[in-house]
Amino acid sequence: MNIDAIQNGIVIDHITAGRGMRIYELLGLDALDVSVALIKNAVSHQTGGKKDIIKIDSDMSVNFDVLGFVDPGVTVNIIRDGQLVEKRRIDMPERLTNVIRCKNPRCITSTERAIDHVFKLTDRKNKVYRCVYCETKA
Repeated sequence: MNIDAIQNGIVIDHITAGRGMRIYELLGLDALDVSVALIKNAVSHQTGGKKDIIKIDSDMSVNFDVLGFVDPGVTVNIIRDGQLVEKRRIDMPERLTNVIRCKNPRCITSTERAIDHVFKLTDRKNKVYRCVYCETKA
């Protein structure tokens, strides 16, 4: 399979195999009017296993909180003029705002539409986020 190199854009690499589609959906990449390649189950020479990769052929901003929530440890490569100009390793964010929604039907975010859905990281080891309003686990 051949996927052309991008000249200006973003490569999200080292995505745990199977999580690429979730990142694709949460970032809203389907709404973009640019070339986007989602590569699933590519061979990872680093781990010896499999990984997903997303290539976006556009210089755009990416919500790093989404990446850190779905798959901490992914790398984001910024490409300009066909060259790697920046490489970032993404970690879990301390707070998430409007990335996920609270499941508690009695939470104020369920009844008041203008309120942001905010979650805080309460247990890094187990990747637990809780709603800041009602403490419901995400």
